[in-house]
Amino acid sequence: MTASLIDAIVAAGRRATAEREARVPLAALTGRRRRDPGAFRNALETGPVPRIIAECKRRSPSRGVLRAAYDPAAIAASYEKAGAAAISVLTEPAFFDGALDHLRAVRAAVGAPILRKDFVVTAYQIAEAADAGADAVLLIVAALDDAALKALMRAAAEYGLDALVEAHDETEIDRALAAGARIIGVNSRNLHTLEVDPGAPAALAARIPEGVIAVAESGIRDGRAIASLGAAGYRACLIGERLMASDDPGHALRALIAESRAA
Repeated sequence: MTASLIDAIVAAGRRATAEREARVPLAALTGRRRRDPGAFRNALETGPVPRIIAECKRRSPSRGVLRAAYDPAAIAASYEKAGAAAISVLTEPAFFDGALDHLRAVRAAVGAPILRKDFVVTAYQIAEAADAGADAVLLIVAALDDAALKALMRAAAEYGLDALVEAHDETEIDRALAAGARIIGVNSRNLHTLEVDPGAPAALAARIPEGVIAVAESGIRDGRAIASLGAAGYRACLIGERLMASDDPGHALRALIAESRAA
């Protein structure tokens, strides 16, 4: 993802969010929120390993359309049945073909904790996430300055949502920790080139203190990689394209889990 592309995604998100807020004011959202604080974090700390955050997304900038016939509720239900610890739902519309309605449909279909996966840069987006039934939001360090990151983490806490704070290098991990992040995702995809370095999470694992939940993201192709990341200290793995590109995402997840346990 080039710098200009991430800037374009954030700018598009701000415009779309402002339009939604003009139609539905913040007060209307906060009156409907209902959450179980800590559900996402608890799912990454308890239960059988490996703990997989299985992702629902129709398209990505790097690979284009992953699934033309996209039913996020059915996919999420198959993930939950296969043993996913949590579900990630892409809601960014312009570049990932996502929508908040996808998250609402998934919430109605599963009991597992749900992560709103988006370029969250405003408190209104966090209120939307809570209102739609999310348990956590993604905050990308590369898209936020330090003040905004801290403010959005506080906003998430006020709504009872966990924050998965995404970093890509040592500097971003340090910024996440300084902001008070308790869950840090290390994304092995380079935001400037879109290339994936599968070794990045293992190389950065020691940077994350033991009391902080570490999540490995992107480029996870098989059960051996999941087992290796677990041995390196990662509590969970977020897997999207590997599952979405398969004929049966739920079956693919079940196979990955079994392979990891056998590794």
